Amino acid sequence: MSKRASPMRRALYWAAAAVTAVAVTGCGGTASSTSHSAARAPAQRVVILATTTSTQDSGLLDVVVPAFEKASGYRVKTVAVGTGQALKMGRQGNADVLLVHAPASEETFMEDGYGVDRRIVAHNYFYVVGPASDPAGIKSAGTAAAAFRKIAASRSTFVSRGDGSGTETKELAIWSKAGTSPKGRSWYLQSGQGMGATLQIASEKGGYTLTDNATFLTSASKLELTSLVEKDPFLLNPYHVISVNSAKWPKVNKAGAKAFADYITQSKGQSLIAGFGGDEYDQPLFVADAGKSETELK
Repeated sequence: MSKRASPMRRALYWAAAAVTAVAVTGCGGTASSTSHSAARAPAQRVVILATTTSTQDSGLLDVVVPAFEKASGYRVKTVAVGTGQALKMGRQGNADVLLVHAPASEETFMEDGYGVDRRIVAHNYFYVVGPASDPAGIKSAGTAAAAFRKIAASRSTFVSRGDGSGTETKELAIWSKAGTSPKGRSWYLQSGQGMGATLQIASEKGGYTLTDNATFLTSASKLELTSLVEKDPFLLNPYHVISVNSAKWPKVNKAGAKAFADYITQSKGQSLIAGFGGDEYDQPLFVADAGKSETELK
């Protein structure tokens, strides 16, 4: 790997290469000269995927990534962070491909020339969740903005991701729509963590939060929370795959990024996404959308 690669990218690469080397040598084994060659060769067989925590916390990556690896021969090094951090990794050349869910920020990323080949992959929905007792009375609110106004008026505990994620971006847009600025209020807490951890904190504190439905449904049995606001078009949550621009970052694995983007937007990947969680939760956790226009999502 070139010395011009950033420290973060070098660390991610060597971590992935180490995993591959273990797979080549076997447990406690000694690599032959052929194995050493194979251990070096995967430099372009490793794909660094920066993605939102919701794809990990929901379990979707546990299905899609192994299937892609088996079909393609690539190995995926997944970095699950908030969408804001994933986009930052792309801007710094520390990822090959992104799977994210903050459309406005993604468009800026593309306009600034850091991404190529942005494609719709799937969508699901955000829920406003809280304790069954619903102290702010948001179940009758009808819209997320109306619910947020009730939460603010009642000074009920609200737990925000506070991590620059796509979920926080949507949450702040709802507060803006509600005409309320919650930051600095005693009832407004910021976890600085992923969706799973934020749900757990909200549950422990008897508070409200905004969550993607996939993470919520897969975590619900461990939480003292219920979904209170769902049927609001503003809560649509689309996911896109973006290849990082190799013209800006020559060490980006262009072929690997394209292979991943192709896989999750073509028939096999889309079938996995469409079927994920449907039997267990009586509803799809994601709706497969490849090939659709943004206006077709609903």
